Amino acid sequence: MKPILVFQTDFTYKEGAVCAMYGVVKSVDRTLEIIDGTHELPNYDIWSASYRLYQSMEFWPKDTVFVSVVDPGVGTKRRACVAKTADGYTVVTPDNGSLTHVKKKMGIVEVREIDERVNRLKRTEGVSVFHGRDLFGYCAARLAAGVITYGEVGPAYSVEEIVELPVFEAVLENGAVKGIFEIDDPNFGNLWTNIPRELFAKAGFDYGDTLNVCVSHGEKTAYKGKALFEKSFGYAKKGDVMIYNNELMRVAMAVAQGSLAGEHGLGYGADWHVTFTKE
Repeated sequence: MKPILVFQTDFTYKEGAVCAMYGVVKSVDRTLEIIDGTHELPNYDIWSASYRLYQSMEFWPKDTVFVSVVDPGVGTKRRACVAKTADGYTVVTPDNGSLTHVKKKMGIVEVREIDERVNRLKRTEGVSVFHGRDLFGYCAARLAAGVITYGEVGPAYSVEEIVELPVFEAVLENGAVKGIFEIDDPNFGNLWTNIPRELFAKAGFDYGDTLNVCVSHGEKTAYKGKALFEKSFGYAKKGDVMIYNNELMRVAMAVAQGSLAGEHGLGYGADWHVTFTKE
C-alpha cells in the first residue's frame, strides 16, 4: 500500500490554497490518500507547527508522510527538506524550526534538501510564494507515489544542521515542579505543559491534591492561585481552575467548562513558565 499523506498548514479554508495543493497531489497520483491534520495553525507560528507534528504522529502507520507548511521564510534561502524519523515516518517541511519537537522527542535519522531542479512543479517556476503547492506537496506526492525514492529527493545534510527552536526542559527542584505552557487546546482554552506525569509522581503530587500554581510570562507574574489536580474535568466544579493529565501524558490546566487561556489571559511558548508546589 502507498503511504498516506497527512497535511498541516496555516492556510485555513477561506480560499483555494488547500484545494490547489491537493490538486497537485492528485495530479501526480489519483490513488494517494490525503488526510487533514489541521489547516488552522496560527499564522506564521513555527512553534505550533512543530508541536502539532509531534502531537499526532505516533498514532499513524509507520510509513505515513507528513507535510507541514508554516513558512514565513518562503522563497528565501531557508532549506526545504524531507526528514526521516527514527520511528519510520517521513516529514516534508521547511527546515525553519518545524522539526524541533519531532527531532527532540522522536529522533531524526536522516534529512535531505529538496532538489528544486527535479522535485518542483515545473509550470509554476515563476512563483516563489506557494511552496506548499509547488514544492512540498509536489515532492511529497512523488515520494509517496513511488515516482522518486528517498535518495532522489535531493542531497543529504547533517541532522545536526536542522534548525531547532529553544526548548525549556521540565525540572523538579526543592519540591517544586517547573515547566512551560507548551501549547494550547484552542477550542476549549486549555493549556498543556511540557511536564510529564511521572515528574508529578516523583514530586509526590497525586489526584485529589490541591496545588499552588504560579504562571509567569517573561519577568511578570501572569497568574497565581490554587487548583485541584484530578484525572478528568468532571471532578472539578464548573468555573474552577484545575490540573489534569492530558492525552500525551503531560500535565495540563483548564477551567472546568470554561477557558483558562481566555479568562485569565494566558498563552503558550518558551516564555510562559509555570511552577507547581504542594503545601
